[in-house]
Amino acid sequence: MRARGAAVLLNATGAGYDLNISCATSVSSFLVAALQLTSTPDPEANFAQVEELIDLAARRGAELVGLPENFAFLGEEHRKLELAPELGPRCSSFLNTMARRYQVAIVGGGFPVPTGDGTTFNRAELVSSDGQLLAQYDKIHLFDVDLPDGNTYRESATVRAGNQLPPVASLPGLCSIGLSICYDVRFPEVYRHLAAEGADLLTVPAAFTAYTGKDHWQVLLQARAIENTAYVLAPAQTGLHYGRRQSHGHALVIDPWGTVLADAGVGPGVAIAPVDTEHLRRVRAQMPSLRHRQPALL
Repeated sequence: MRARGAAVLLNATGAGYDLNISCATSVSSFLVAALQLTSTPDPEANFAQVEELIDLAARRGAELVGLPENFAFLGEEHRKLELAPELGPRCSSFLNTMARRYQVAIVGGGFPVPTGDGTTFNRAELVSSDGQLLAQYDKIHLFDVDLPDGNTYRESATVRAGNQLPPVASLPGLCSIGLSICYDVRFPEVYRHLAAEGADLLTVPAAFTAYTGKDHWQVLLQARAIENTAYVLAPAQTGLHYGRRQSHGHALVIDPWGTVLADAGVGPGVAIAPVDTEHLRRVRAQMPSLRHRQPALL
């Protein structure tokens, strides 16, 4: 176990500042890190950027590190399809190597995995600190949207939706982790499923658009935390990608009461905050909404 402490924000140089958040340190508490990237069409540059930030998070004591959606590639869709046969296996290998090298658990994704029919899955994986694959999830909700700012997104043109609900996996000594990806955050039933399966922490790696993010990103994540009395770890993309696509940024860590513990702002960096399972239990005892549900009437 590494040193545990209050939430901090870190930029890519390693500079940080206290967020003045009061959270008692105890054996039930561990640090999580939400990475914030400006990924490019160059996988080599992206992997280098990711490793730099994982190293930074690990040195500051994080035991679980989240990588955003499209961490390995963010560029033209036709190029993604060309790279996918090599990039998919490489992403899995990279997550395994980073977890073992820095002795941290990692949630990475999504990244493209070929389906065999000319499309890809958008996949997230959870890897333990010893490199063991604990869970994987193929995104089920695809972002097919015409935004008022004139931008059109058709994720389904190159991505095949998964056909399984996202899993929950236990990280020994830490907590139970529920997987999801980006657009899933608009579908509360996904997170109710994860909560029912025992998730203590909900992961939402994302590449949220700047247009929707300014109004919806934080409030949706806080809602998912509050209604499921769970922590939320939300790594994010930020800035301008390949001269065309703008991401919102603001990677977040949120507690079960809906309090934002750390916000990475708009530049590449890391948001780090403690997850305290005793605090989680107190919130669930004080606000037992999960136990008060009446599913038979819904």
